[in-house]
Amino acid sequence: MRMTFLLNGETVVADATPTTTLLDWLREDRGLCGTKEGCNEGDCGACTVMVTDAGGARALNACILLLPQLAGKAVRTVEGVAGPDGGLHPAQQAMVDHHGSQCGFCTPGFVVTMAVAHLNGRRDHDDQLAGNLCRCTGYAPIIRAAQAAEAAPVPDWMQDAPTDSAPEGVAAPESADALAKWYLANPDATLVAGATDVGLWVTKQFRDLPKLAFLNRCADLRGIEVGAEEIRIGAMTPMTEVGAALAGIHPSYAELIRRYGSVQVRNAATIGGNIANGSPIGDNPPALIALGATLHLRRGDARRAMPVEAFFLDYGRQDRQPGEFVEAVTLPRNAPALRCYKISKRFDQDISAVCGAFNITVNVGKVKAARIAFGGMAGTPKRAAAAEAALLGRDWTSATVAAACAAMTDDFTPLSDMRASAGYRMEVAQGLLQRYFADLAGAPVSVLEVRA
Repeated sequence: MRMTFLLNGETVVADATPTTTLLDWLREDRGLCGTKEGCNEGDCGACTVMVTDAGGARALNACILLLPQLAGKAVRTVEGVAGPDGGLHPAQQAMVDHHGSQCGFCTPGFVVTMAVAHLNGRRDHDDQLAGNLCRCTGYAPIIRAAQAAEAAPVPDWMQDAPTDSAPEGVAAPESADALAKWYLANPDATLVAGATDVGLWVTKQFRDLPKLAFLNRCADLRGIEVGAEEIRIGAMTPMTEVGAALAGIHPSYAELIRRYGSVQVRNAATIGGNIANGSPIGDNPPALIALGATLHLRRGDARRAMPVEAFFLDYGRQDRQPGEFVEAVTLPRNAPALRCYKISKRFDQDISAVCGAFNITVNVGKVKAARIAFGGMAGTPKRAAAAEAALLGRDWTSATVAAACAAMTDDFTPLSDMRASAGYRMEVAQGLLQRYFADLAGAPVSVLEVRA
């Protein structure tokens, strides 16, 4: 596999296997060791690089970026954040001035993330830096450094102009039509969208993936159409864009997305990939199920649609035929009672122990419709059918909610694992329905709002 892209302002040619990560290539082939290997799974941010394409500059984790994803783009590592004459970037100078580094291992990743945020004019530093972990400096001086760099002009050398070129020697379809034709002929292949999941198959599970198709060039699978009644989201749309589009429409869902991985992960992860991988603890499916969203699948020229909840058959098994791929998802535009709650050990960038989504319609004090969905409570994302039945047609009261909570024991038999025990999960799920009742009543329920 050969591909061309810009690296720190210079055109380079990479010749490697399709599953070579950018991190490994930078360190082993180019000797650029400022990009660090920490967790090697997109969790710590020590490997952060800046990637620029027609959509602008993004911070991404090099450890789970596969080289073919970068063809025709521009990559800038920490070595390229400083100027050609050695002059420091404002973020670098601010880190020096505000003592933002001690051991220094995490510092290159912080600097690159800060430089991308600075380029894009972002000042929500807590969110932008949530994907960069530090265990010795403490975050206060790093945040002060980011704030100090805000007003400085963007250095000229940070303005990359990528070219448009495809990788050679690997499948990289240019459209959904081309993908449909190729995948029908190669149904045993692995489709790579953002690689936030597939990347871990390479770095953690050491899987052999002999046949891959990289979908990032399928522009017609990316984008969001907001209509009067529904929203259509292309499968290749990154979660960053999904969150931004839904912020003013489904704010609770958008807030859930803010806690979905890190900025680096959300910049790569796609909504279609998250659904297609069938994870029982993915954060998108509960929200989509509660909304009554529809999944759109394609196999060759044939298309079909189904409710999102019908896609998940069993643990590790989805209703997807050989050669069939997720094309889009549509969801209602109007759902004022939708609330999404994520429970995890860390507030930011953590896998959910339980993720609950609730969409209950109350009219004149009675429950007219109810959709409740959970992740982390079963082998698939799943509706709480017995709890919903206990609510329908009844008065919207704390007593009705208590009865629905009791009915949840008929809906789920959760497992115990490293994230939570079975008993804890059930108690949390029941508590989230009570939280929803309080939320709709206007009580403060967020840990960001409640104060002792």
